[in-house]
Amino acid sequence: MRAFVVDSFTDSAFTGNPAGVVLLDAPAEAVWMQSVAAELRHSETAFVVTGGPDDEPKPLRWFTPETEVPLCGHATLATAHVLGGDQRFDTRSGVLTCTAQGDGWIEMDFPVDHAEPVEPPTALAAGLPGITIEEAAEGETKVLALAASAAEVRAVRPDFAMLADVPSRGVIVTAPGDRPGIDFVSRVFAPQVGIPEDPVTGSAHCTLASWWAAKLGRDERDATFVGEQASQRGGIVQMALRGNRVGLRGRAVTILSGDLLV
Repeated sequence: MRAFVVDSFTDSAFTGNPAGVVLLDAPAEAVWMQSVAAELRHSETAFVVTGGPDDEPKPLRWFTPETEVPLCGHATLATAHVLGGDQRFDTRSGVLTCTAQGDGWIEMDFPVDHAEPVEPPTALAAGLPGITIEEAAEGETKVLALAASAAEVRAVRPDFAMLADVPSRGVIVTAPGDRPGIDFVSRVFAPQVGIPEDPVTGSAHCTLASWWAAKLGRDERDATFVGEQASQRGGIVQMALRGNRVGLRGRAVTILSGDLLV
């Protein structure tokens, strides 16, 4: 079967977030998909069934090196890029629609993940040395920490052992943007699912878009944002918030294609 490595949320090779993409003729066993994801060692590998009717959504699942996850943005973008842009996928988070926007851009229609204010878990502060946590919030899959500045976000060197004790699938640390055209910066850490730092995280921006709309006083029914994920590889995510849905826009670059033999 065909397999690919794609850098997502970037137009330059070796930046953005790399994802594996495996094209299946029929559904595969979860144990086998988990083994492939562990072998490829990307933060997520997508498995998409392409053998069904053209007019039906294609079944799509995502695996980290350690576990299956319910939603993944960059691997969905990578899959749509491999398959040609306009796609519908049947996933654990419902039907996700991807639309080619021209010039290599693809918009993914994702559900919003509304984060509610919480007291920062003890392990959160301990796991983010140097971060002044001004607020904390919790969404369906991730805990969010507001830092005092973008400089703190860029400089933080997490204690991953402590962050693994945060009761969530991942931790977002964010702050207002520090350069023109960027509304906010973020980084995402998920040692709970085998990902110390995720380079560019589409699903995190489902939380960030609605959270920053409220923070910045924007209309949650119709607002646009540009986020920079300030990891070492780095990436840009454009967002269009539309009530309980958010359009995540990005580009992608295919790095490798070949045959998966087992």
